[in-house]
Amino acid sequence: MTFALLPPDLVEAIHDEVLNPGELPGRARDKSLEGALARVENRLYYGLIEDAFDLAAAYAVAIAQDHCFNDGNKRTAFRSMNAALAFNGIVIDWGVEPVAIRIIRAAQGALDEGALADWLRANAQPR
Repeated sequence: MTFALLPPDLVEAIHDEVLNPGELPGRARDKSLEGALARVENRLYYGLIEDAFDLAAAYAVAIAQDHCFNDGNKRTAFRSMNAALAFNGIVIDWGVEPVAIRIIRAAQGALDEGALADWLRANAQPR
Protein backbone atom coordinates (compact mmCIF):
# COMPACT_ATOMS: atom_id res chain seq x y z
CA MET A 1 0.00 0.00 0.00
CA THR A 2 1.24 3.49 -0.82
CA PHE A 3 0.82 6.36 1.64
CA ALA A 4 1.19 10.12 1.43
CA LEU A 5 4.07 10.92 3.78
CA LEU A 6 4.88 14.15 5.60
CA PRO A 7 8.13 15.83 4.54
CA PRO A 8 10.15 17.72 7.17
CA ASP A 9 9.39 21.13 5.64
CA LEU A 10 5.64 20.49 6.00
CA VAL A 11 5.99 19.41 9.62
CA GLU A 12 8.09 22.49 10.31
CA ALA A 13 5.40 24.69 8.69
CA ILE A 14 2.76 22.96 10.84
CA HIS A 15 4.89 23.71 13.88
CA ASP A 16 5.22 27.37 12.94
CA GLU A 17 1.41 27.62 12.65
CA VAL A 18 0.70 26.16 16.09
CA LEU A 19 2.95 28.51 18.04
CA ASN A 20 1.35 31.18 20.18
CA PRO A 21 2.84 34.65 20.61
CA GLY A 22 5.74 34.54 23.04
CA GLU A 23 6.53 30.87 22.53
CA LEU A 24 10.03 29.92 21.46
CA PRO A 25 10.19 29.23 17.71
CA GLY A 26 12.55 26.89 15.91
CA ARG A 27 14.02 23.46 16.34
CA ALA A 28 15.69 22.19 19.48
CA ARG A 29 19.46 22.19 18.99
CA ASP A 30 20.11 18.62 20.06
CA LYS A 31 17.13 16.98 18.29
CA SER A 32 16.51 15.98 14.69
CA LEU A 33 13.13 16.33 13.00
CA GLU A 34 14.46 14.26 10.12
CA GLY A 35 15.41 11.55 12.63
CA ALA A 36 11.91 11.53 14.12
CA LEU A 37 10.33 11.27 10.67
CA ALA A 38 12.82 8.54 9.72
CA ARG A 39 11.41 6.45 12.59
CA VAL A 40 8.08 6.51 10.75
CA GLU A 41 9.64 5.70 7.37
CA ASN A 42 11.59 2.80 8.90
CA ARG A 43 8.43 1.36 10.39
CA LEU A 44 6.81 1.64 6.98
CA TYR A 45 9.80 0.04 5.22
CA TYR A 46 9.78 -2.94 7.60
CA GLY A 47 6.04 -3.54 7.20
CA LEU A 48 5.03 -2.33 10.66
CA ILE A 49 2.50 0.15 9.28
CA GLU A 50 -0.57 -1.49 7.79
CA ASP A 51 -2.91 1.44 7.26
CA ALA A 52 -3.22 5.23 7.48
CA PHE A 53 -4.19 4.98 11.16
CA ASP A 54 -0.90 3.25 11.97
CA LEU A 55 0.93 5.88 9.92
CA ALA A 56 -0.77 8.82 11.64
CA ALA A 57 -0.17 7.32 15.09
CA ALA A 58 3.50 6.74 14.24
CA TYR A 59 3.88 10.40 13.26
CA ALA A 60 2.14 11.59 16.42
CA VAL A 61 4.27 9.46 18.73
CA ALA A 62 7.55 10.22 16.95
CA ILE A 63 6.98 13.99 16.95
CA ALA A 64 5.56 14.14 20.48
CA GLN A 65 8.32 12.01 22.02
CA ASP A 66 11.33 13.33 20.12
CA HIS A 67 10.75 16.97 21.15
CA CYS A 68 12.32 18.31 17.96
CA PHE A 69 11.05 21.84 18.55
CA ASN A 70 11.63 24.35 21.32
CA ASP A 71 7.87 24.70 21.97
CA GLY A 72 4.64 23.25 20.58
CA ASN A 73 5.72 19.63 20.15
CA LYS A 74 2.42 18.06 21.22
CA ARG A 75 0.36 20.49 19.13
CA THR A 76 2.65 19.77 16.17
CA ALA A 77 2.23 16.04 16.80
CA PHE A 78 -1.56 16.38 16.77
CA ARG A 79 -1.67 18.54 13.64
CA SER A 80 0.80 16.25 11.84
CA MET A 81 -1.28 13.22 12.80
CA ASN A 82 -4.37 14.97 11.46
CA ALA A 83 -2.53 15.92 8.23
CA ALA A 84 -1.35 12.34 7.71
CA LEU A 85 -4.92 11.12 8.07
CA ALA A 86 -6.34 13.80 5.75
CA PHE A 87 -3.68 13.24 3.07
CA ASN A 88 -4.61 9.57 3.14
CA GLY A 89 -8.37 10.13 2.88
CA ILE A 90 -9.48 9.96 6.51
CA VAL A 91 -11.41 12.60 8.44
CA ILE A 92 -12.01 12.60 12.17
CA ASP A 93 -14.30 15.01 14.00
CA TRP A 94 -12.02 15.72 16.93
CA GLY A 95 -13.18 16.29 20.46
CA VAL A 96 -10.52 18.53 22.01
CA GLU A 97 -10.22 16.81 25.36
CA PRO A 98 -10.14 13.16 24.17
CA VAL A 99 -7.44 13.81 21.57
CA ALA A 100 -5.44 16.07 23.91
CA ILE A 101 -5.37 13.37 26.57
CA ARG A 102 -4.09 10.83 24.05
CA ILE A 103 -1.39 13.09 22.63
CA ILE A 104 -0.17 13.94 26.14
CA ARG A 105 -0.10 10.26 27.09
CA ALA A 106 1.75 9.43 23.86
CA ALA A 107 4.33 12.13 24.62
CA GLN A 108 4.81 10.64 28.10
CA GLY A 109 5.23 7.13 26.68
CA ALA A 110 2.04 5.99 28.42
CA LEU A 111 0.16 5.36 25.13
CA ASP A 112 1.83 3.43 22.34
CA GLU A 113 1.32 3.71 18.59
CA GLY A 114 -0.91 0.67 18.42
CA ALA A 115 -3.34 1.94 21.05
CA LEU A 116 -3.42 5.38 19.43
CA ALA A 117 -4.05 3.84 16.00
CA ASP A 118 -6.90 1.74 17.43
CA TRP A 119 -8.47 4.86 18.93
CA LEU A 120 -8.13 6.67 15.59
CA ARG A 121 -9.84 3.78 13.75
CA ALA A 122 -12.72 3.85 16.22
CA ASN A 123 -13.25 7.60 15.66
CA ALA A 124 -12.83 7.89 11.88
CA GLN A 125 -15.56 8.81 9.42
CA PRO A 126 -15.31 7.57 5.83
CA ARG A 127 -14.82 10.24 3.20
